[in-house]
Formats: sequence, C-alpha cells, structure tokens
Amino acid sequence: MGIEDFGGGQSQSDVLVVTTNDVPGYRVDKVIGEVFGLTVRSRHVGSQIGAGLKSLIGGELKGLTKTLVETRNQAMERLVEQARARGANAVLMFRFDVTEAADVGTEVCAYGTAVVISQR
Repeated sequence: MGIEDFGGGQSQSDVLVVTTNDVPGYRVDKVIGEVFGLTVRSRHVGSQIGAGLKSLIGGELKGLTKTLVETRNQAMERLVEQARARGANAVLMFRFDVTEAADVGTEVCAYGTAVVISQR
C-alpha cells in the first residue's frame, strides 16, 4: 500500500473546503448554513479478528486505517455535494466527528458552514 492509500482530503473541486474561519484574500458574501456528509460503516468480521490479533503484538492496523480513510473521504464528498447543491462555493470550519453506531459500526460525519466567497 502506498501513501495515497492512507491520505485523504480534497482533490480538485469547485467547492473549497477549509478548517479555518476565513480564506485569506477572500470575503464571505453569503452564509448558507451548516452542511454535513454522513456515512456509517459496519465492521468486517475478518478485519476485526485481524485487528484483535494485531493488538496483541502491537503495530498499525493498516486495513482499518485504510477503511477509515475511505470512510472519511466518502463523508467529505457528501458534504461537498450538499454544499454545491445549496449554492455554496466554499465550506468553512470543516471538521470530522467519528462515533460508534450502536456497536455495529462506525459513524463518520463531515460538517462545516457552507458559504459563498469571492476574491477581495
């Protein structure tokens, strides 16, 4: 597995996503409101067994890491789709929230504030 398997974030998109309150050189023309992308992934029995065995000897759980990266990327893609559908060209204060979903999987929520920005 290469580094691209363990990275995330935004590829080329017409909707800029940042973790900051503002974007240097841009002004916020309109605040649209909160947007989010949500996904829930169930646990794979095989990976859980492998993770249990790996935890005995230590080390990174690469299969679970890759799955979490894919899950976060899917949640982020859904956030961007929602922002675009509501007329935004940027999402400010982007964050992830990860929780256990009723002991059957992991819920990943990407959220932020959809806005329209323009260059100053």
